[in-house]
Amino acid sequence: MHFVTIDGLTIHHTLDGDPATPPLVFVHSLGTDLRIWDGVVRILAADYRTVRYDLRGHGLTGCPPGPYRIEDFSRDLAALLDYLAIERCRLAGISIGGQIALQFALDHTDRVAALVLADTAARIADTGFWETRIAGIREKGLPAMAEAILPRWFAESFAVRQPAAYRGYLHMLSRTPEAGYTSACQALAAADLRAELGGLRAPTLVLCGADDRATAPEVVSAFAASLPGAVYREIPNAGHHPPVENPGGMAEVMRLFFES
Repeated sequence: MHFVTIDGLTIHHTLDGDPATPPLVFVHSLGTDLRIWDGVVRILAADYRTVRYDLRGHGLTGCPPGPYRIEDFSRDLAALLDYLAIERCRLAGISIGGQIALQFALDHTDRVAALVLADTAARIADTGFWETRIAGIREKGLPAMAEAILPRWFAESFAVRQPAAYRGYLHMLSRTPEAGYTSACQALAAADLRAELGGLRAPTLVLCGADDRATAPEVVSAFAASLPGAVYREIPNAGHHPPVENPGGMAEVMRLFFES
């Protein structure tokens, strides 16, 4: 584990792989932390210097007062990469992490060598969806809401195949700071990057779990079609979190994309 405080925000991050290899940076999803990438990193760290970090309001990173904006998360990422002296990287993000990665790639076109956007879109749901989610959490608390949220994370069979892991991710979600979670929901409610997509310059791979019930494949494939030259692939045996459900399949698709 590593910690750095930048502009008052303490960011938890971890580094794996040979420092002499190309940097590959991962951005996690709403209500999780950097550990969702463990399985993918175990595979790709042989060829890349991997960087993972906890978003503001999540994991062991600080939780400043909200509301947050996607631009805030992009600035956090830029500050961390500056601290790590990473000028240019391959960048992968999932769900809100995908929006953050996309915002960063639009903000810093010269710093992203290749972009992987998983189970995400330029606009995720609508403002009413996120306002309802925020109201429910403020009324009932995140642990009470987690039981209803978690089925959207995984393929329907995941809880049957891996019941202990399913409960573990329920704990991860339940223990996310409520202020951090709701502030990130406010960022999602406001974020709409559709008008900016023409400015994307990085070669882009768009992925989606074939059984995703949060950002369905038809939504993600349409998003991919709106990106200049993007490649779209579905990950079998996975819902909204392919790095958890099928890390080997996701890592292989990413490796082939980077090699191409």
